[in-house]
Amino acid sequence: MIEASALTGFDPAARISDLSGETMGTSWAVRLATGPDPDLPALRALIQARLDGLDVEMSHWSDASLLRRFDRSPGGSWTLLPPDFARVMQAGLAIAERSDGAFDPAAGRLTDAYGLGPRSREDEPGEGEIAQAQRLGGWERLVFDAAAGRLRQPGGLWLDLSGIAKGYAVDAVADLLGEHGLRHCLVEIGGECAGRGLRPDGDPWWIALEMPPDVRLPSIRVALCQLAVATSGNYVRGDHTLDPRTGTRVRNGIVAASVLHQRAMEADAWATALTVLGYEDGAALAVRENLAVRLVRREGAMAREWISPVLEQMLAD
Repeated sequence: MIEASALTGFDPAARISDLSGETMGTSWAVRLATGPDPDLPALRALIQARLDGLDVEMSHWSDASLLRRFDRSPGGSWTLLPPDFARVMQAGLAIAERSDGAFDPAAGRLTDAYGLGPRSREDEPGEGEIAQAQRLGGWERLVFDAAAGRLRQPGGLWLDLSGIAKGYAVDAVADLLGEHGLRHCLVEIGGECAGRGLRPDGDPWWIALEMPPDVRLPSIRVALCQLAVATSGNYVRGDHTLDPRTGTRVRNGIVAASVLHQRAMEADAWATALTVLGYEDGAALAVRENLAVRLVRREGAMAREWISPVLEQMLAD
């Protein structure tokens, strides 16, 4: 069903404009319906400033970010989080609990041990190094005071929000455009997408779920009308996904885990968790959490897919 809010400000005479840039180590792109004479440079600057502000808060690549300052803070100290950071932490910790730690926003030490952050390395970490990273990390060591918007450093813990921050940034840009009367847009950052409203021709914003190029399965096109999608998998960057529960690389055959959700932030984090959990456990979690999911697992030269009941219903409708 198309929500009434998707029709607010709809103009069949609008033109489609495209904007793009870079953020969070990847690219961003916005396609939106505008009036006859939009100030695109000013609009692009507005979007870039919003994204730069989020990066300054939550980047684990920049030593100047608030996240890295939290990492360096002494044990027992509290850090007051800005509203964006606080919302990401609250959602991230909730999904960490509901996924039994398959998604973990406090796995920065483990990411660093494998050289998947700003400190690169060619060799694999030893068992002792992995054990030390896990001892210092873990979402259960964090204390988040939601009412005050503050986070307690237990001592030596490093955050890693790379599995949720991009999704939040997608939502933030879509919300920003809506606040400026631009309610019909498609926002994409590093493959995570959110669609708001409709195209001027009355169609929704159509996207195809990501799939490795060598996997031969039917393509699924999704109408992103007040909907977001995120896909996690190892087919682009290799074995970069880590299981925070075991400290090992994820090599369970999952090549793509796509999640549809009202918010890209949740879609992003759930896609990461499902990739970590694997085919059977990921499917069980998707059913339990009532998620719209497509899982694709490589089995030798073949591929196998699983579509959750929620997504099956969406496709049938």
